[in-house]
Amino acid sequence: QVQLVESGGGLVQAGGSLRLSCAASGLTFNDYRVGWFRQAPGKEREFVAAITWSGSFTYYVDSVKGRFTISRDNAKNTVYLQMISLKSEDTAAYYCAAGYLRGNYYSRASYDSWGQGTQVTVSS
Repeated sequence: QVQLVESGGGLVQAGGSLRLSCAASGLTFNDYRVGWFRQAPGKEREFVAAITWSGSFTYYVDSVKGRFTISRDNAKNTVYLQMISLKSEDTAAYYCAAGYLRGNYYSRASYDSWGQGTQVTVSS
């Protein structure tokens, strides 16, 4: 059974930093691309960042480019999302998702498994 567990969320002031982690189990981690999505109250879940199985390629939504960095440690079955220069509009529940082999990195529908989410709140 695939399990994804996010951690690292919290309350931070605007301009601050957080690092989210997504720990995976129950899958051959090297076979999966991983994405981060976020959902603010009253809004749809949106793509934030994704990384290929090898970590060689990364993808970001324009609004976080230069501020967020996705990375992975396949030896630890963990993906990270380093967030700096946080803004109030980054406030949301953040979810990691795993998709088998190749697929549309930006689409929720292309991911097979999801975590329960971790809340990020940025105060202005």
